[in-house]
Amino acid sequence: MTTNILEMRSITKTFPGVKALSNVTLDVGRGEVHAICGENGAGKSTLMKVLSGVYPHGTYTGDIVFEDEVVEFKSISDSEAKGIVIIHQELALSPYLSIAENIFLNNEQKGALGLIDWNRTNLEAAKLLARVGLKENPTTRIMDIGVGKQQLVEIAKALSKRVKLLILDEPTAALNDDDSDHLLDLILHLKGQGITSIIISHKLNEIKKVSDSVTVIRDGRAIETIAKVDVTEERIIKDMVGRDLEHRYPDHTPDIGSEILRVEDWTAFHPQDPTRVMVDHVNLNVRSGEIVGIAGLMGAGRTEFAMSLFGRSYGSRITGRVFKRGVEIKTRTVTEAIDNGIAYATEDRKTYGLNLIEDIKRNISMAALHRLVKKGLVNDNEEYRVANEYRTSMNIKAPSVLAKTGKLSGGNQQKVVLSKWIYSDPDVLILDEPTRGIDVGAKYEIYTIINKLAAAGKGVIVISSELPELLGICDRIYTLAEGAITGEFPIAIATPETLIKHMTMEKAR
Repeated sequence: MTTNILEMRSITKTFPGVKALSNVTLDVGRGEVHAICGENGAGKSTLMKVLSGVYPHGTYTGDIVFEDEVVEFKSISDSEAKGIVIIHQELALSPYLSIAENIFLNNEQKGALGLIDWNRTNLEAAKLLARVGLKENPTTRIMDIGVGKQQLVEIAKALSKRVKLLILDEPTAALNDDDSDHLLDLILHLKGQGITSIIISHKLNEIKKVSDSVTVIRDGRAIETIAKVDVTEERIIKDMVGRDLEHRYPDHTPDIGSEILRVEDWTAFHPQDPTRVMVDHVNLNVRSGEIVGIAGLMGAGRTEFAMSLFGRSYGSRITGRVFKRGVEIKTRTVTEAIDNGIAYATEDRKTYGLNLIEDIKRNISMAALHRLVKKGLVNDNEEYRVANEYRTSMNIKAPSVLAKTGKLSGGNQQKVVLSKWIYSDPDVLILDEPTRGIDVGAKYEIYTIINKLAAAGKGVIVISSELPELLGICDRIYTLAEGAITGEFPIAIATPETLIKHMTMEKAR
């Protein structure tokens, strides 16, 4: 018998006009954590869908050997019966059902008469929740817990199926740092119990933390598998993009002009609790041609500040003053903010930044549709021309601007979001986590776009959880803690240690 729990041999998967996988071979050792890396569209998720039966046997060529047996899965149920469970990036939970109901959905705990035994269901669910470290009542509805806890429910659900091989597709993409750390620790804990895991992730630091080996996929081909002792970010990146990235961030020579935006004494309270301050007397400014970063821990108030400033999209009892080129302006509504040249690209592009069932063309034009209207009608030809210009200039990878935005990769979706706001011709762009959930190649393209915006005289504010990113692209960085500004650093004197010190600083009481 081999030491591998899984062998995938010469897997080839073709969609109409596209070869998504080309002779991919993958070996996964029993009891290991095996990472799979690659740019968006490289074929990572497709390979896992082949393995789990989402793409059934007969729709691909090649062999899958699991526990020394050639398997031919016709459905997810077939793979789960063998102990292979996949958790997709988009969680498959019913929000209106309880945690226990979700855990045992299609795997109900039945009594002697064939009816659901609810006492047993909740009791067994509680045991599974304890295994994954989730302290919640099994009767709690899914809609009443956060995304991090929902991810743990998915793993508890997998454990209920006696999982032997757990596949996690971008498991921390939507999680904060604490939830991510807890999930990674859980993966290592499950490894100690003999459960093998395959993890797909863009986060190279997480891969280095938990994986025993890494397979890199590029353009539908397996480039190489790297043992843990040989894993470096530089090697992974080179394999992913097919070239060395000596500089993770494009060269940026700032040409900073006069002040373009100034915010004074900005304060906002929680929307449901008007006694709880979320943004506390913030003062900051941005100059034309300048890229200004905002660094802070989760819950520091970064997004709350940005959204409250952008048309009071968040908060209550908002006070403070906003000046543009020295003249006070109003940003009481989103329309007022846009009319005054302020744009905000949300951190949650799928929920708030894009209409995923609409095409690229309509998404790009939606924030400045008035520019395309003549005599009350939208000029469709001009809308198509504008969208096509952005598709070319922003290198949006899609067959045409009529492609649905929801079908694009994360990096290309982010380029559509940026195109939308750039077309509105703002003077100040607030970019909230602009590279979250996208691969290193697409990140480089986003950084290049940010540089071009600054070079065109725009003021750019970048909110990011990644300190290397802020240090790599910004001209000046503010730190935020408990809703208050705790420091301001020109890039020449900004260091990770200094930023973290001020990000963790308690504000004066």
